[in-house]
Amino acid sequence: MSAQAARAPSPQPPILLRETVGPIAVLTLNRPAARNSLSAAMIASLHAELNDISSDKAVRGVVIAANGPAFSAGHDMKELTARRTDPDRGRAFFAEMMTACSAMMQAIVHLPKPVVASVRGIATAAGCQLVASCDLAIASEDAKFATPGVDIGLFCSTPMVALSRNVPRKQAMEMLLTGEPVTAARAREIGLINRVVPAGTERDAAIALAEQVALKSAYTVKLGKEAFYRQAEMSLVDAYRYAAEVMTENMMARDAEEGIGAFIEKRTPTWRDE
Repeated sequence: MSAQAARAPSPQPPILLRETVGPIAVLTLNRPAARNSLSAAMIASLHAELNDISSDKAVRGVVIAANGPAFSAGHDMKELTARRTDPDRGRAFFAEMMTACSAMMQAIVHLPKPVVASVRGIATAAGCQLVASCDLAIASEDAKFATPGVDIGLFCSTPMVALSRNVPRKQAMEMLLTGEPVTAARAREIGLINRVVPAGTERDAAIALAEQVALKSAYTVKLGKEAFYRQAEMSLVDAYRYAAEVMTENMMARDAEEGIGAFIEKRTPTWRDE
C-alpha cells in the first residue's frame, strides 16, 4: 500500500439512509455521534428524499427513524455557531437554515402519504418539531421530548409551530417556557405521540402502523390527509363547507364506489388508487 493510500481518509457513511420494507420507505437519520442533529446537509437530504417519495407510486407510507441513542437533538449548534464569524454575524445563514428546515417540515405535512415517526431516546427542539410534524408517532418507553431552547437563550419558535398544532396550549407553553423534558407516557397523554412501546420495538411498530394505512386506497389517504390539515386552519363554518366539498369529490372517485360496493357486498375491495 502506498503512503498516499494509507493517508487517504476513510469514506464517511451517509447521513441519511433509505430502506424499502414492502410498500414503506424507511428514512433513518444516521449521525449518531452528533445525536442526529439536523445539519444543513441532513435537512437537505430529508427534503430531497421526501420529494422523491412524493411521486413514487410504489411507496405508500414513510417511517422516519434514527440510529444511535438519540432520535434527534435538533439543530446542529456547532454548525450555526461557526457562522458567527461571517460579516453579518451569521444572520443570512441563520435565516437560510430556518427557512430550509421549515420547508422540510412542511414537506412532511404536504406529502400525499402517511409519515410515521419512530422515536427512541431524546427528541429535542427541532427533533421534537420533526416528531410533531409527522402524521403519526410511535415512541419507545425510554423516549423523552423537550423544547429546551429557552435554557440557552434561544426560544424554540419554529418547533413551537408544530408543537402547538399537536398538543393543548397550556401543555405546549409549559414545554416551551420551562424546557423540561416530558416522558413518552406523558407525550402520549398530551397527544404528541400515538403509542408507547417497549424499547427496541419502536421501529417495527412504526412500520406496522404505516403498513396498516398502506392497505387503504392511496387516493383516499392523499385526499383525506390534505383535507385534515387544511380544515384545521379554518373556522368551523368554513371547515364544514370545505369538508363537504371534499366528501362530494371523494364520493365520485372510483375507489369510493368500489369500497362502498365491497362493504355492501361483504367482500374485500380492490383499490385502483383513483
